[in-house]
Amino acid sequence: MKRFEELKALIASIEPDAEKFYNKGNSAAGTRVRKGMQDLKNIAQAIRAEVQELKNKEGGGGGGN
Repeated sequence: MKRFEELKALIASIEPDAEKFYNKGNSAAGTRVRKGMQDLKNIAQAIRAEVQELKNKEGGGGGGN
């Protein structure tokens, strides 16, 4: 759950730069948004791996309807 909280904090931290880029055309803010999105991608990938690992430890976790 720690990584998920990190993901939410990262999104919140990118928001002001996204606003500056999309609404005011600030290209430096766009660069920061792109970097933040790359960090977000890396954290999301780590979360996916963690979820898969935990699911496998639990013996298949949840599957089906």
